[in-house]
Amino acid sequence: MDSGRVIKNIEQHVHLTQEEKEYLESVLLPMKVSQNEFIEETGKVTRYFIHVNEGCLMTYYTDNQGNDHVIQFATPGWWTGDLQSFTKAMPSIYSTRALADSSVWLLPKVQMDTLLDQYPVFEKYFRIIFQNSLITHQQRIIRNLSMSAEGRYQYFIDKYPTLEQFVPQKYIASHLGITPEFLSKIRRKLMEK
Repeated sequence: MDSGRVIKNIEQHVHLTQEEKEYLESVLLPMKVSQNEFIEETGKVTRYFIHVNEGCLMTYYTDNQGNDHVIQFATPGWWTGDLQSFTKAMPSIYSTRALADSSVWLLPKVQMDTLLDQYPVFEKYFRIIFQNSLITHQQRIIRNLSMSAEGRYQYFIDKYPTLEQFVPQKYIASHLGITPEFLSKIRRKLMEK
């Protein structure tokens, strides 16, 4: 698997020297993931930070009633994983699985720590990524508190126009905080307009 895509993604935020690129490439582990295959599971410690090269992953929480609550969809160029489990070596409360056949790069915890210690540019890069992630999650909370379900769905399809191709409606509904039936009503209403 070619590491060009992950390097290009990183270089949208910071410039890498040839040495930095080579070191990163030496610690990334390629993985092919089939549709519905798990990369991480609830109750296990997250061992890798995951970069999506191709496909789509979903990270979600399953409550005591067996309902899945979608935290994030990750498409090419995105990083995902349970950061609390990854950084504190505690069992994850999330599961991450492929919604489509996917290829990913895995960055093991020990290698990530070494990467951050030896190459400050990666410390800067991941700070930017984590800041952007926090901003995105805060904005999602505000949308969920202040927008109608129709408004949240319209925002979702405007922001992520290709996700509906491989994400089942029930997971989009979960991400939006509504039932699949209510999402169907919203979609019908928008088609009639």
